This record gives sequence, C-alpha cells and structure tokens, in this order.
Amino acid sequence: MAVYKIFPTKDATVYSLYPSKNTGLDEIIDSSTSITNASALPQTSRFLVQFDSIEINDIITNKISGSQWQANFKGFLADLEGLNLDTQLEFYPVFGSWNMGTGKYNYSPEVQNGVSWTWRSYSGSNAWITAGYPTNVTASYSGTLGGCNWYYSSSNATVLPIYSTQSFAYTETGDINTNVTNMVKAWYSGTIENNGLIAKQAVEFINDENYQIKMQFFSRDTHTIYPPQLEFRWRDYIFNTGSSTNTVLNTIISTVSINENPGIFYPESINKFRVNSRPTYPTRTFQTSSYYTQNYYLPTSSYYSIKDLDTNEVVVDYDDQYTQLSVDGDGSYFTFYMNGLEPERYYKILIKSIINGSTIIFDDNYYFKVING
Repeated sequence: MAVYKIFPTKDATVYSLYPSKNTGLDEIIDSSTSITNASALPQTSRFLVQFDSIEINDIITNKISGSQWQANFKGFLADLEGLNLDTQLEFYPVFGSWNMGTGKYNYSPEVQNGVSWTWRSYSGSNAWITAGYPTNVTASYSGTLGGCNWYYSSSNATVLPIYSTQSFAYTETGDINTNVTNMVKAWYSGTIENNGLIAKQAVEFINDENYQIKMQFFSRDTHTIYPPQLEFRWRDYIFNTGSSTNTVLNTIISTVSINENPGIFYPESINKFRVNSRPTYPTRTFQTSSYYTQNYYLPTSSYYSIKDLDTNEVVVDYDDQYTQLSVDGDGSYFTFYMNGLEPERYYKILIKSIINGSTIIFDDNYYFKVING
C-alpha cells in the first residue's frame, strides 16, 4: 500500500457571534455550539480547510495512476466538551473562493481582513450568498444567515454523495477521520471548483443550555505535530515471485527483520522497506549452506503499521486493503512516502501477520527518523 499525505494551504474558523471576525492564523479550528453571555441566542462556529489543487492532481495523475484509492480528511482533537451520544460533524465542499486572513480569535480589536461568518474576502467584500443559491448550493436555513456556502449535491452521479459525515461517541478519541473520496474526485474532475471543505455540526442553533458542544481541532498554524491533513491511500499490492524458490513462512515462532532501512530519511524520500523472515528455530536438516541465509515470504495476510515513537500514536494503521505487504522474487516488502511524517521525529515499524490462524505482531525496534531537508 501507499500512503501520501498533504497539508492545508489555508484554514480558518467563522463564528456566528462575530460576523466580521477573521481567525486565519489561529492555532485552533473550531466547530462548536454554545449559548454565550454576549448573546441570549444560540451560536455556532464552523471551520474551512483548503488543500492545493496542483498537489491533488499530481497525486491522482502521477502517483495513484488508476489504482484503487481512497482520500480521508483527518483532524486532531485539541479540546472537547459537552459531547452528546449523537454528535455528528458534516463535511461539504465549499462554494466560492475565500481569503484566509491574518486574524486570531483573541485579537483586540478583531481583525477583519479575511474570511468570516458574513464575508468571503474581508469585511465589506464578497459576502456569502444568503438567497438565490446556484444549483446544488446552500447555506444556513436557521439562525444567522451566512457562515459559508457549500455544495450539498453534484450534477455528476459518479461522485455522489459529495459530502461526508462522522459521528462521535463519548468512548472515542474525537479525532476526525472521514472519507472524502467523492469530494476529491469532484475537485479533480472539475465537476466543482476546489475551494476546500467546511466542517459543521449537524445540529446547530439549539436554544438549550444542555446542548453546548465544544469541538476544537489543531489548525495548520499549530505548534504541535497535529495539523489537519488529506490522506490518500491506494492499493499497490503485488505478488510476483518470478523464479524464486523461497517459500511462505508457516512457523509462528519466527524472526522478522527490516532491511533497506538506512535509519534517516528526508520528507521527500520514498523508501522500499524489505521485510525478511525465517523460523527462529528451524528444523534440523543436512545441507551445504547456512540455513539462516534462506529468506521466506510472509503470508499474504501480512500488513505494516507506523507509530510515532515518542507519543506511541499510530500514524498509519493496519489495513487489509491498503497496508498489505507486497512480494517479489527477493521477499516481502512495502513502499512508503515520508512526506506525511513530521520531521525531526522518530518512528517505529510494526508488522502484523496471520500465520496458521494466529495473529502475530512483530515489534523488534524497527526504527527510523525523518529529518528536515
């Protein structure tokens, strides 16, 4: 499998309570509902995120190149309060270009030089449409009109539905990981213009003090390792052993090592990791060469995962479609793009394999580091 991640070119939050306020440089993007002291009316916030069209087109045209693929929007939780059992976020493609601006939520006086609840560009310029919407385009139907325009459908049936949703339960982490493949396909095909996506709560403007849900995520301007990202996954699995005489590993107690791992990579690096395997205690036989030089293939139900070594968080999780190990005449392997990993950090490789009905995790200090170029 191949994983390729890109990061936003711009993002910002818009607040119904502050119709002209811009927050383009804030470290947080916010999708919340509230009843504040400043207003007796219920309020809401929504955030916009945009990714570069050139990068998207290059990935689909030159890297994925017709393979089975999926695109997910991912956002990482910064603060969560008041989560209900049925809390849901909705993600729609934005209609209309917008300017990120240079404001922050706490700036006083507030900055109005970019996107806000009322305006797309800056205060007094290019208002969001509040009536006479184009085909398949809408905005708020309740509460304060404005807060962005978005596509709710598409004229191209092959990219329907064009929006996505994600439900959150109190037992979950609260991170965003939603499938936006159809949205990205619509941008790529030109069915709709790429103006990014908007994230909003499915239920807004509720006049109920018990319904105040705060969901804040790290923005592109965060000083953490958790900016939003658009993650592409495509299936590059190959099984072609050629004339090799190697056999499939069928011993549960086995030794697995990672070759072709120099240990240090740049963000632009693409590396093919070799996964060598053999029984830890081979059956004694008479032969003229060392048994330990013989390599085995891992079974076809074998996958890889990448973890951040310091936080122990999974960066790339096991996936039976997109992280399956490939096989050629030299053994098992996988190819990995380093661009989606934060530089100046260490990462760990884990291998999962189903051998004779048992799931085995090989975790033996397979480390590497990504450094700034």
